[in-house]
Amino acid sequence: MSAHGDAALAMIGEVLADGVDHAAVLLRHSARTFEPGLHDLDNLLTDEGRALCCRFGRRLPKELTLRAYASPAQRCLETAQLILEAHEAEGGSITRHRPVEALGVFYALDQMKMWKGMEAVGGMANYLQSWLAGTVPADAMMPAHWAARLVLGCMAEKLAAPVARPQLDLHVSHDVTLHLLRSALLGEPADSPPVEFLDGLLVWRAEGALWLKSQHGPAQRVGGELTD
Repeated sequence: MSAHGDAALAMIGEVLADGVDHAAVLLRHSARTFEPGLHDLDNLLTDEGRALCCRFGRRLPKELTLRAYASPAQRCLETAQLILEAHEAEGGSITRHRPVEALGVFYALDQMKMWKGMEAVGGMANYLQSWLAGTVPADAMMPAHWAARLVLGCMAEKLAAPVARPQLDLHVSHDVTLHLLRSALLGEPADSPPVEFLDGLLVWRAEGALWLKSQHGPAQRVGGELTD
């Protein structure tokens, strides 16, 4: 039976086997708490979530050098840290991890309005459809396609500055961010399979362009220079 993270690990292995020597994975954080009354971003990893991070790090190819960035939310930072530590403990090389605001929920201009909007329409999938269509209130959310390109652009800049090869950059974020890129850049339906803990999207540069792949379909060319 597969565990959280297995699909992302398989995707990473497939792309490395095709000759890519520097890629970036946009990864949802590991299993978290859902404490009532607590601001959503203050929920931490569970013990199971921490164990899943260690498992993920142990199973990454040990020839990889890992570098990590994460949403400022503590559960994302801890996910990155634990994956790096487990990779290093098994003989892999690491650099460091640090928070990056572009991996947070920067696109929510009013987080309370976003969460209430999701509740009002019956969940993330319906809200994402409205967001992509440009029908959510302008004071609640940044335009969806702008936000998707900003996240991709941030990852692309990191790809332009490798420290070793082969290398994998971890970008730990939230399920909304992965749903956004899957829908806005890959054209996957908003009601496609949910983003589970440690699910991922893989980005790399080849043939003068960026390529993006989810766990649910083939890689797609998503542009060259991100200036539009």
